[in-house]
Amino acid sequence: MKPTSDILDATFAALADPTRRAILARLATGEASVAELAEPFDMSQPAISKHLKVLERAGLISRGREAQRRPRRLEPRPLAEATDWIERYRKIWEGNFKRLDAVLQELKAKQKKTVDALLDVGKPKPNKKRRPR
Repeated sequence: MKPTSDILDATFAALADPTRRAILARLATGEASVAELAEPFDMSQPAISKHLKVLERAGLISRGREAQRRPRRLEPRPLAEATDWIERYRKIWEGNFKRLDAVLQELKAKQKKTVDALLDVGKPKPNKKRRPR
């Protein structure tokens, strides 16, 4: 497995948990301590620390040092790599959907033609009488 694949695996595994996604969302607004990150959750600080370790191992966050404080901060590189990977597949699917739209439009046009032809068959043709000159 390539290192990039390992990074993607770790990133997606870390993002699979809603608590970790919420922590990343909070860190997107700026760095925070463990206590600040634990505040909105109904879980113990050790449980939050476990989530932080998963995020750190994935490279999604890093730990700083300010005297006694150890603030966590968001690291954008793994998210950028995941975004690039997703974007490649989004482009593929977008192309597939455009081709599908074209096929559906073609089928609708054929269906409309068929329906119009069937409706014309059932209509009485107007009698065109010639006027004498």
